[in-house]
Amino acid sequence: MSVKQIQEEILKLKKEKDVTILAHYYQPIEIQEIADFLGDSLGLSRTAKEKTNTEYIVFAGVDFMAETASILNQEKHVLLPNPESCCPMAAFLTPEMVINFKRNNPGLPVVTYVNSTAKVKAESDICCTSANAVKIVQKISNEFKTNSVLFGPDANLADYAEQKSRIRCIKMPAEGHCYVHSQLTTDDIDKIRNNHPNALVLVHPECKKEVNDISDFVGSTSQMYNRVKNSNSEEIEFIIGTEYGMLERMAKDFPDKVFYPAKEKMICYNMKKHTIELVKYVLEHLDDKQFEVKVPPSIAKKALKPIEKMLKYS
Repeated sequence: MSVKQIQEEILKLKKEKDVTILAHYYQPIEIQEIADFLGDSLGLSRTAKEKTNTEYIVFAGVDFMAETASILNQEKHVLLPNPESCCPMAAFLTPEMVINFKRNNPGLPVVTYVNSTAKVKAESDICCTSANAVKIVQKISNEFKTNSVLFGPDANLADYAEQKSRIRCIKMPAEGHCYVHSQLTTDDIDKIRNNHPNALVLVHPECKKEVNDISDFVGSTSQMYNRVKNSNSEEIEFIIGTEYGMLERMAKDFPDKVFYPAKEKMICYNMKKHTIELVKYVLEHLDDKQFEVKVPPSIAKKALKPIEKMLKYS
């Protein structure tokens, strides 16, 4: 069966079974094409709560994203096509580590990136995204009347938030990072710029500080997308410093623009564990519990508070 035939079967099945499919920008393009909604992790979870009325949600993303969707949609069934699609960055920070950081830094608020587990969120004062991290750090530090916050699990995003907010971000832990974004170096940027001198360099704040400092634009996936969407007619070429799926999405949506990867193999292999065949299989087996991500109510209740606070502050 061809990809197109599988896609047609999926579209038929989701209509018959009343299922909503959410897909992150980093998903393979053939999955993006059959999704009801595309976006970044938190945007998709909010979409699941605000714009879907189906009992089942198939979330093509990594584990923490499905957890966040479950936290926000406790009454729905959230399914992950490949249960092994996990986020290595989220694994850097455990709830026990957060508790220890709080014990050693009394009075400091805990800011956790949405790229974290539900149990970590449950130990936090507020969550943030790559798009609103700076604003969240500023607001929560003002609320707690402190010039420092605890921030995890991404050390590079902590550096970015600290630089822009002028609020000290104590890293939980110091080595937390995204293996896709942290591999990008200034040498990579210099090399691709030499090959495409007229191109604008867009990178994600999960990249290292020295990479962000020499780029033309630093922003989340949705902010990068909107930067290209709102570009003027003279801005034709873009170097994209994030996961390759984002480049594929923009190349499809903006055919009048030209896109180059900042570095070859900027691929999240964990995101790519989902396949179009697996999505179809899940739709055929909606009640198979191996695919369901269900955050226990006691954890969900605690984890919801820092998420709601973030939404209020942003």
